[in-house]
Amino acid sequence: MQYSQTHLRTRPISAGHLRAFEAVARHLNFRAAAEEMALTQSAVSRQIQSLEEEVGVSLFLRHTRAVELTSAGAQLLTAVSQSLPRIDNAVRQIRQSAGRRAVSLTTFASFASLWLIPRLEQFQRDHPEIDIRIDASDATLDLDIADVDLALRYGPMATMPPQAIRLFGEQLTPVASPWLLKSSPPLKTPADMVHFAVIEAGDAHSSHLEWLTWRRWFDELGLSKLQPKRWLYFNYAYQMVQAALTGQGVVLARLPLIAESLANGDLIEPLPRMRMDSPMAYWLVVGPRSGQRQEIREFCEWLMQQSKITRQNVGEIPDPETLTEVD
Repeated sequence: MQYSQTHLRTRPISAGHLRAFEAVARHLNFRAAAEEMALTQSAVSRQIQSLEEEVGVSLFLRHTRAVELTSAGAQLLTAVSQSLPRIDNAVRQIRQSAGRRAVSLTTFASFASLWLIPRLEQFQRDHPEIDIRIDASDATLDLDIADVDLALRYGPMATMPPQAIRLFGEQLTPVASPWLLKSSPPLKTPADMVHFAVIEAGDAHSSHLEWLTWRRWFDELGLSKLQPKRWLYFNYAYQMVQAALTGQGVVLARLPLIAESLANGDLIEPLPRMRMDSPMAYWLVVGPRSGQRQEIREFCEWLMQQSKITRQNVGEIPDPETLTEVD
């Protein structure tokens, strides 16, 4: 995309589209940026196009299945990546000086959707004076420089910082809607999966999350050649759970994230003896500048209470609170 010199402007650009630019540049994907910002992909695309028209040059090279930054885009990203956190931090300080107490946290989208957000109503009811800001993104923010108080992270112990607090571990288990199980052939053994559609992450086999795959579950049970009725692929765990809730197939779910759905009967665990251990766990990391604030301590105490309930619901024994080392 080329712009003539007549399109080059001498006045400063408007700042409205810079967050969309930063998100696309970070993900190098318009769809992922749109999901993070809760916008449509076309809306993000229009914002980027408007920004390019204002700047006067292309900021991205658009390929069939990917985008990449131009040299101008990389130059702008350097400035934007430094400026936006400073602006956010200034706004945060202004809000705090105005008497509002706030907690900002970062976590990945599926954890926010399936575990954190459904529980937040209780905290807000008990602490109406505390504002909550959630940055749901797969990007790992550096708490030393980011305008974020807490991080809720997912990974093995070896990848976590020394101060990380373990919330709970993880097992994988097949789950489905009651409607699907009633209207389909019996699902009594793993071999019965041949009659069902299975739901899986589309990029699991090519990423670091291969232990979440159905193929690994089949292999561990000696069913390497089993082929399910069909496969359904999605990008995020919350999308896979939603598909299972609507009866579209069986999902190999992360047990802590669907414990509430099991408890209230929205999902059924047809093979409870076939749970598979995962090397992953869920962690709380407190930013170095945030731990002494009262609202942060109150929110962390609430998180630990909720985590204990989850451990009890999924039968995680022994409780890591009783151990000197976990995992």
